[in-house]
Amino acid sequence: MPPADHPAMPKPSRRAVLTGAAATAAAVLLPAFPQTAVAAPTRGDATPRTDPHPDAEPSGTHVRSLNGVSVAFAYGHVIPSFDGWSNHSPTRNYLHLDGAWKFRFDPKDVGRTEGWYRRDLNDSTWQPTQVPGTWDLISTPGFPSLDGTHFGEGTAFTDGYGWYRRTIVLGNSWHGRIQRIHFLGVGYSADVWFDGFHLGKHEGAGGPFAMTIPEKLCAPGNHVLAVRAFRSASYLDYATNASPVTDDLAVPYKPVDYWPYAGIYRPVWLEGAPAVSISKLLMTPTSRTVRLDCIIENQSSNPWHGTIRVREPGWPTRDITVPAGSAAAFSLSRPTGRLTPWTRTNPALHRATTILTDSRRRPVDSLATQYGIREIGVEGGRLLLNGDPVFLKGMNWHEETAQHGRAMTIAEYRHEFEHMKTLGVDLIRNCVYGRHPYVYEWADRNGVLILDDLETMWLNTRQEKLQTDTYGLTRAMAVTAAWIHHNHPSVALWGLQNESEMDAGSASVYTSWLRQMKEAIRSVDTQKRPVTWASSSTDDPAFDLADVIGFNEYFGYFYGATKDLGPAVDAVASKHPGKPILITENGSWSIAGTHGSPETQGTEEWHASYLKDHWSLIASRQSTVCGYCFWGPQGLQATCRLQPAVQWHLDNGIASLRRADPEARIRRLPEVAILRPSRRPDAAPGARTDTDHG
Repeated sequence: MPPADHPAMPKPSRRAVLTGAAATAAAVLLPAFPQTAVAAPTRGDATPRTDPHPDAEPSGTHVRSLNGVSVAFAYGHVIPSFDGWSNHSPTRNYLHLDGAWKFRFDPKDVGRTEGWYRRDLNDSTWQPTQVPGTWDLISTPGFPSLDGTHFGEGTAFTDGYGWYRRTIVLGNSWHGRIQRIHFLGVGYSADVWFDGFHLGKHEGAGGPFAMTIPEKLCAPGNHVLAVRAFRSASYLDYATNASPVTDDLAVPYKPVDYWPYAGIYRPVWLEGAPAVSISKLLMTPTSRTVRLDCIIENQSSNPWHGTIRVREPGWPTRDITVPAGSAAAFSLSRPTGRLTPWTRTNPALHRATTILTDSRRRPVDSLATQYGIREIGVEGGRLLLNGDPVFLKGMNWHEETAQHGRAMTIAEYRHEFEHMKTLGVDLIRNCVYGRHPYVYEWADRNGVLILDDLETMWLNTRQEKLQTDTYGLTRAMAVTAAWIHHNHPSVALWGLQNESEMDAGSASVYTSWLRQMKEAIRSVDTQKRPVTWASSSTDDPAFDLADVIGFNEYFGYFYGATKDLGPAVDAVASKHPGKPILITENGSWSIAGTHGSPETQGTEEWHASYLKDHWSLIASRQSTVCGYCFWGPQGLQATCRLQPAVQWHLDNGIASLRRADPEARIRRLPEVAILRPSRRPDAAPGARTDTDHG
């Protein structure tokens, strides 16, 4: 927060942020952020099905231009780096909060009224639980089964509110530190309290967020962190999928075909930084130069004078001044010189360790980031990586295992990626939500590209208009994803939406919604990656807005015949010359272990034949198509019936979700593996242990 003698700067309007109407400033006062709850009071429903919303998305996410650098803010501060989950700066304190927490369901929505967030609350009767974890798996019999015998039973079907509490002990070294709590993922929403003080509310299960703790609460000693997570019901009757529950302002706003895991399912940690600290580094590498934008916050009551330098050779130094209670951005540049480019066959990574020193040349803070020398763009109707056209074999996937749900361990991620590597996958589509940081780091090291999706799945026109005109959650998601994942060379494409509704005629509502998200991403992505989305139509009226035309296709499955795919792709290419096409999703299904004719749906032979035929049709059109993404490494859980004879599972993957099955190794491998391109050499494994959660 700004010091008392500095007036708080009001947040600029959403339109000014996205159009660049605001003048560039050298530094701005840290924006005011409410010091009370931003959500509307909860209702007294006996069984709450939806969570009340404030007038606009609750994080206050917006973008400001500082010295020509677009900077993303949320919760009154610059959105920070989230590298602290695995990489530590020697100038900071870290307290990882994975492990034992206290947990309690709140089916009557009485926890807030009764003060379950209070520091002095007696929580001795609360049940122990593990973070990361999902409450779905606390007690759900037969969760990964296919027959649906226990469908509707257990905590996987417990919706509404669940509370988490954890005691934190801070030593004397934390004194005077700016303390920020980092969450990598909570489903679906989270209210956070520290010693009974409400830090804020977050919406969206797929994205990280961080909240700063007021200085008055940061003394050494014992403290209590409380989190109230919420998951909306998908249906009033899960057994029949009757009466789907909708919430116009939530994203997604209605039931979807993947499991909406609830709770704190990714790591949490507390980070203590100096009063003058580096919040974020943005890297913009090209074949000629590398630019580093360093965003600094001065949360002290005095102006700060010092120097920025980079430990690695080749960088200049810069003397700077940051006013009290302000954020500022400063840029450094160096020639690319002999820095090795990042390619799929040689994914070379470089490091920039940025150090702040005071007027006496004493280190004050440091922050490091990795980056790759690579350029990606569209030219002449081709997707180019470092100037060369690419054709990509992609895979859609959901972040999920039968044992841990979405709270996957590092060993489980590696297991998934081994499947992908065996099949020669060189593009991962993070289907409809962001992933754990390990995913991006693994892709960086292994030369695999990422299509990074937002959580914007199956919105209808009404919800698109509400998001564009008033609520702004989808815009905030776009800004946050592009800001947090900015430096990863593996991130090649941004995905704006999946199979959302298009209004009639010129589709003005749909197009305006997409344009707002694209502008939000472009406002902070200095690398200007191409933008696409997973349309449900080959005749999407907003395709002129896309850099890469993306659509999902299920010819021969949901509609038409496989032979119709080729002419459909050719028609799109003819209508939109100069734009490469990406098949963002295609797949089918089978029941594990079921064999028979390739003409019989549900057999593994039909599944494999279907994928092979579609791949062949697309691979023969590389002059207009830049890639094909098939589904997927494994089956997935769903709250609705998705295939015959299966109640809560879609067996559409190359492997089964049920790890204990004899066929847990890749089935259908002989048929599908012949499609793989030449493999790249593997990279070294990550630093975390195989048993760690992310």
